[in-house]
Amino acid sequence: MRFSTLAVRLCLTAFLVEGAALTTMASPAQQSAAARPHSSSDTPNIQNSRLNQQPPTAGSLATQLKDWIAPVTTPQWLGYVVPEVAGNRGICCSGGDWNGDCGTCRLENGEHGVNVMRNNTDAVMLEGSREIAVLFRAENHQITKIRIASTECTLDAGGLPFVWLTNVKPAESVALLTTFVRDERSDYRDGDDRHGHQALSAIALHADDSAEAALESFIRPESPDELRKQTAFWLGEARGKAGFLALQKMAKSDPSSDVRAHVTFALSVSREPGAVDEMIRMAHDDESTHVRGQALFWLAQKAGKKEAAAITNAIENDPDTDVKKKAVFALSQMPKDEGVPKLIEVAQNNRNPVVRKQAMFWLGQSNDPRALAFFEKVLAQ
Repeated sequence: MRFSTLAVRLCLTAFLVEGAALTTMASPAQQSAAARPHSSSDTPNIQNSRLNQQPPTAGSLATQLKDWIAPVTTPQWLGYVVPEVAGNRGICCSGGDWNGDCGTCRLENGEHGVNVMRNNTDAVMLEGSREIAVLFRAENHQITKIRIASTECTLDAGGLPFVWLTNVKPAESVALLTTFVRDERSDYRDGDDRHGHQALSAIALHADDSAEAALESFIRPESPDELRKQTAFWLGEARGKAGFLALQKMAKSDPSSDVRAHVTFALSVSREPGAVDEMIRMAHDDESTHVRGQALFWLAQKAGKKEAAAITNAIENDPDTDVKKKAVFALSQMPKDEGVPKLIEVAQNNRNPVVRKQAMFWLGQSNDPRALAFFEKVLAQ
């Protein structure tokens, strides 16, 4: 399995910068199969560690984790695998070395984010053997880190002991991770190394119905705004049709304009039919000028005829001048063969002088010969 060399660092605290992401979801039949306990046959290659593989016990996964933490004083790791929701991605710690294939994930190197590699094609990998490893680090009787990685990765534990659990039930994994997401100490504005960030990412990648239910619980209006924002991203990136339907509901009913603005980005990474139409609806109908502007920005990244028409419509018809200016900026983000002619048209013909000035500004930034020819024509008049 070969991936493109494009690595997308998912900075989950800043969705409204330029970004791109991925994918779709398992079929009901696959999810039903995924709900069964999984064997240990696909344990990742763990290096630089003393590995202790433990068979299942009578207790739940939460109980096993608690029992493991209790005597721990010096650092050590625990991990297990669960089936991964279908998609054309590979996942490693941000310290992993990616050269087209998954490389080494150095768990003790201080890099704490998540790298997601995606295939350039639209093909979705549906093999039942696709899995992710969920990893916990403990020290002084408490969890200090949570990590996820594709099982294709080599895990370098930095010389620390490693306990490996077998036959973990995906639903128990989701339930355990949800406790970290819901932990009142989690601050979703405070960087990728927070347990809530990592636990949320892991839940989103589980191929199990319980993951769907957990994600939907995180987007209820009573949940913190930052949690709803980050969950919106994962709904678009990983959860296919069900994720799109949840985003569509958020787009229409979430009480926070800031959260709805994040939903426009989440829709932009969804591959589901209807996602673009919902972005267009938001660009046209949302009561917030900020949301309409963000929808226009992410529509520009899609750069299709339907998206261009929506941007042009906003320039002509949106009642707010700031939204019109954002729409002009959106044209500047389109491929030059599409955006520059439209910017010239706006600069020539729009009735609003502020909008014409904005179009002239972005033409000046384009370094495009057509823009230069346009300026020469204007100056010659």
